[in-house]
Amino acid sequence: MISVRTTDYHTAGEPFRIVDLAADGIAPAPGDTVAERCATVIGPGGSGTAPRRSALDDVRRLLVQEPRGHAGMYGGFVVPPDDDGAHFGVLFWHKDGYSTACGHGTMALGVWAVETGRVPAPHDGDVQVRIDVPSGRVGATVHRDGGRTTGVTFRNVAARVGARKVPVATTLGLAEVDIAHAGACYASVAARDLGLDVSRAALPDLVRAGQEVRAALATHPATWHPDGPLLSGVYGVVLYEELPDTPFGPYQRNVTVFADGQIDRSPCGSGTSARLALLAEDGRLGPGEDLLHESVVGTVFTGRMLEGGVTEVTGTAYRTGEHTFTIDPHDALGTGFTL
Repeated sequence: MISVRTTDYHTAGEPFRIVDLAADGIAPAPGDTVAERCATVIGPGGSGTAPRRSALDDVRRLLVQEPRGHAGMYGGFVVPPDDDGAHFGVLFWHKDGYSTACGHGTMALGVWAVETGRVPAPHDGDVQVRIDVPSGRVGATVHRDGGRTTGVTFRNVAARVGARKVPVATTLGLAEVDIAHAGACYASVAARDLGLDVSRAALPDLVRAGQEVRAALATHPATWHPDGPLLSGVYGVVLYEELPDTPFGPYQRNVTVFADGQIDRSPCGSGTSARLALLAEDGRLGPGEDLLHESVVGTVFTGRMLEGGVTEVTGTAYRTGEHTFTIDPHDALGTGFTL
């Protein structure tokens, strides 16, 4: 009987399932850094949607596939950090494989680290949790008031713009796509250019458009990252619509379609970082201004641009449960299935 314990959170509606590998006696993937461990589990080619089948990947499948998970599940394996400068490292995973960045997951991990006592926190005030992820070292500043967590701010690796107004033909029409790197590569498309709005009713068309854009940009040079194939290639497509500006800056609603057609229920943390880089280049986001970024389910992140392309995204994360998942060796379904 195989047994795996998890602590589950949601960040602005998007799930995040945490597995502390050391606590469960599960060996992490080989490698001296988190990036190397990620490359090991993915295997040759660097594509996060083609993971290498391994004992560790079987744990991912067990937790993300039905009947223990679902197609929209997301999570992370807690692994050793690159060095003593971080509290821990993490390998992010989803239904189709692994990702190099995950803002909502980083936020959930920061809250988890504080609430489990892994990182001591004050009764009132802020504490920073430093986390090594495949794209580099990121931070989650956990905000405390009256002995409880009231919010968390994700500080990402530096974001940069890759290309602007790349024409992409879709079955819904021609889209002009902006490309930005923010720990992972994101393509941004104005939903109205495809005759869509960002709503639950439009989700099937938004997903189809996201998949078509991602496929069309598979070999585009602007999706290449100088650090190699692990960070290259479009991971997510952000389909957005403009809402009336607030007194503090732009206001947008988006749905991010990632991996093989998954939908981010949150406004997408690293996707928000990519949007911030594009808005800053357009001159729409100045010093001291914020992007109010709303998800398709109505939850909100607040993002801001700092110096050197560094971004911060603030939101909330809440624990949803603790679980012990098992697999009986006589269960013919094994690690499960997806529909």
